Amino acid sequence: MSSKRVNLSVQYACNTAQLPLRPQIRAWVRAALGADGGRGGQITVRFVDVEEGQTLNRDYRGKDYATNVLSFPYEQEPIVCGDLVLCAPVVAREANEQGKLLEAHYAHLIIHGLLHLQGYDHEAGQKEAHRMEDHERVILASLAYADPYSDGQ
Repeated sequence: MSSKRVNLSVQYACNTAQLPLRPQIRAWVRAALGADGGRGGQITVRFVDVEEGQTLNRDYRGKDYATNVLSFPYEQEPIVCGDLVLCAPVVAREANEQGKLLEAHYAHLIIHGLLHLQGYDHEAGQKEAHRMEDHERVILASLAYADPYSDGQ
């Protein structure tokens, strides 16, 4: 596999309306992988229901609730390999509660998850959190999405 090739697998493991389509997801993945000079990847994006989301979060993070996105990094060099799992009902609820477009929220969470796969960690302190959020803002702006952290969303 060449260093900038992206092998993307998208799994729709829930029966939820308004899930992003593969071409959208591919654009978001490519943008996130391109943020640090352009890297290739082998990425799986899986959309799940609350039950699977909660089970994965409990089994892998010790937190017994469904969360919006889980990142499972396997390799960062020479290419980024990992899985993202998005809990569709949680993402939809958050977008509604925050007054955000569902598509924009999915874009943000997939980019957020891809940055985790590349080694970013907002839980490693305030400096790292700001660095990750700044990267997210730049990537999202390049895709014509608003700043997800602004109050104007």
